[in-house]
Amino acid sequence: MKEEHDVKEALGMEFAAWQNFFAEQGEPQYRSQQVCEWLYTKHAVSFEEMTNLSKGLRARLEERVAFHLPALEEDVVSRDGTRKFLWRLEDGETVESVLMKHHNRMTACLSSQVGCSLGCAFCVTGQGGFRRNLAVHEMVGQFLAMERVLGEPVNNLVFMGMGEPFLNTSHVLQSIRQLQHPRMRGLGIRHVTISTAGILPGIRQLAASGLDVRLAVSLHAADGRLRSQLMPINNTYPLQELMGTLYTYQEQTGNRVTVEYLLLGGVNDRPDDARRLAGLLSKLKVFVNLIPCNTGVEGFQPPTKKAQDIFRNVLQTRGFEVFVRTERGGDVDGACGQLRERRSSGKTKRGSRKG
Repeated sequence: MKEEHDVKEALGMEFAAWQNFFAEQGEPQYRSQQVCEWLYTKHAVSFEEMTNLSKGLRARLEERVAFHLPALEEDVVSRDGTRKFLWRLEDGETVESVLMKHHNRMTACLSSQVGCSLGCAFCVTGQGGFRRNLAVHEMVGQFLAMERVLGEPVNNLVFMGMGEPFLNTSHVLQSIRQLQHPRMRGLGIRHVTISTAGILPGIRQLAASGLDVRLAVSLHAADGRLRSQLMPINNTYPLQELMGTLYTYQEQTGNRVTVEYLLLGGVNDRPDDARRLAGLLSKLKVFVNLIPCNTGVEGFQPPTKKAQDIFRNVLQTRGFEVFVRTERGGDVDGACGQLRERRSSGKTKRGSRKG
């Protein structure tokens, strides 16, 4: 029997690692493509299903390679079609994923950590504290498990679920490389977005990685003092340093940055806040995504429709492209961490459940 540290994780292996594995086994290189097709497009759940491999090879794979998909704990569908999943991992921890449909586009929102250490004032995930980073196979597994449940391909991927992706950068980037590899999942690289609260080393590492994925930054305030109140990470990576890093990122990559701005009623949704935001972003090529606060976010109120319209108009008159996101999944605990928190506390909420 192999020692535990010698066992590889099937969904944690890049294509080159599969090639090396089969070379060591004295197998032809096309075995790598066969196995990856079973894993990433046929959504196999065991090596036994891989019938174009010999029984002997399947037995060796069972011995030397672990194959873990997250176990579905709960599958909840909102009235607007948003679908939220709660997954249980091998060690008993749970994480959430979300599927959002916009016209013909299906987007998977993945978690990168169990819990979160950032403690943002408006986020349920951080209230439970940080447990651990997710491994590559656990992130890839979320995506493939959702496709398996859905029964059709998912077009887009965002790392915008539980946790801060750039506090788990190497695993996040490897999971992207696997999902976009043409002989694995083949997901278009421009269909992938990483959303960060402003972790500067991670932004720099993404710029240097050569992965042409999209970057979204959760700003939520254009004033350093208010941002620190809402997002304590601003004390570690202050707003002006973040902006300087974004200028450098844009110079290196040429990519437009998406700015996520959560509108909190009476907190950061006034015309002066919009004007301050416009000034802060004036030297960047950005797309601004305004996100009215969900009604379920404790301690905050959604902005009024009038406040949303004025805020958007201030930005648009200054030449910014702006989109106001409608609330999605609010009837099924749509915000990050709400389903996990409700499940652990024993609370219930109405919604169509499939799991």
